[in-house]
Amino acid sequence: MDKEFEFFIYLLEHYSKYKHTTADKMLHIWNTSLVHSEERLTDFILAMYWLYHTQALDNAFKDIDHLIKTGEPLY
Repeated sequence: MDKEFEFFIYLLEHYSKYKHTTADKMLHIWNTSLVHSEERLTDFILAMYWLYHTQALDNAFKDIDHLIKTGEPLY
């Protein structure tokens, strides 16, 4: 497993705990949410590895919250 995917799982598990839900339910939300009206949120989060893994998880959580709500990133 590559480091990007390992971090994705880590982020998914911690974000799910932060939202008081299961990783399975959160992954469904990520898979059905769109960024810029065209890209799945899951794919966007995977592509954000280089930014998210170097910052505090709270920053990633805020960005993901905003992405789910608006479809646009904070950063």
